[in-house]
Amino acid sequence: MSIFRPPYPYNLGYALSGGGAKGFAHLGALKVLDRNGLKPDVIVGTSAGSLAGVFYADGYTPDEIAELFKGKEFRQFIEFTKPTAGFFKTTGLQSFLKNNLRAKSFEELKIPFIAVATDWNRARAVTFSHGDFLIDAVVASCSIPIVFYPQVINDVPYVDGGLLKNFPVSIIRKKCRYVVGVNVSLMIPPPEKINLKNMIERTFNLMANSNTLSDRQLCDILIETEGIEKYSMFDLNHSNEMMALGASCALQKTGEKGAQEIVKRCVSLKKKNHAKK
Repeated sequence: MSIFRPPYPYNLGYALSGGGAKGFAHLGALKVLDRNGLKPDVIVGTSAGSLAGVFYADGYTPDEIAELFKGKEFRQFIEFTKPTAGFFKTTGLQSFLKNNLRAKSFEELKIPFIAVATDWNRARAVTFSHGDFLIDAVVASCSIPIVFYPQVINDVPYVDGGLLKNFPVSIIRKKCRYVVGVNVSLMIPPPEKINLKNMIERTFNLMANSNTLSDRQLCDILIETEGIEKYSMFDLNHSNEMMALGASCALQKTGEKGAQEIVKRCVSLKKKNHAKK
C-alpha cells in the first residue's frame, strides 16, 4: 500500500441528516441507491437520519421501514410530561424501537452504524457506535430540545444531534473512500403564522442549516431533497410524498456523469471484496 494514500476501513459510507418526519425522504433515496447496486459499509445518522439508518443497518429494506411507520401519528411516539426540561417524553419512540429492531446492540446490526447526539452538559457532538444501549442512543439522537425531555445515558443528558451536527458527514469522512450524503433538512421559509410549533421548527431549522455547510462539501455524492421544505418536521401524514421526493432527487443525482462514475467504482469494489471472501 502506498504511503501517500491513507488506508480506508470502509469503501462506502452513508451520512443521513436530521429533519424530523422529513426523514421519510431518506427511504426514497436509499431505494434508488439500492437499485444502483450500492450497499454501505458504514452508516452515520443524526436524528431522523439515525432512525432511518438504524433500521436499514438492521436489515430492513426502505419499503419495510416505511411500512413500520404506516398509519402512525406523532402522538403515538410521545408522552406528555410536566414541561420542565421538555414538553414530551419519548416513551412511545423507545417502545417502537424495542418492538421492531431485531438487533439489541450495535454489534448485532448487519451494517456498522453510528448515531450522533449532543452532550447537553458539555455542549459537544458525540457518537455512539458500540454497546447494548442502541435504542437509547437513537432516542437521544432524536430528542429535539424543548420538545422532548433529554435522554439520559450513564447519568449524562443527551439531546438531538442536529443541534451541533445535523449532517454528520465529517464523522466518517476520513474512514471512507467514498461518502454518499443525503440531506433532507433544507432551509424552510418563515412561517405565515407565529405559534409555538412553528417557532420551534423554524429555530431548529436555522440551527441545523448553520452547521451543515462544511459537511456538504465533504460528500462524494450529495443528495439534497429540494422541495421537502414545504413539509413540516412533525408531519407523518405525507410519508409517501416525501419518500417519492427523496427517490426523485436521488435518481436525478445518481444520473449525473460524476456520480455515475463513483457508483461504478463502489460497485466494482464491492464485487472485488466479495470475490476475496
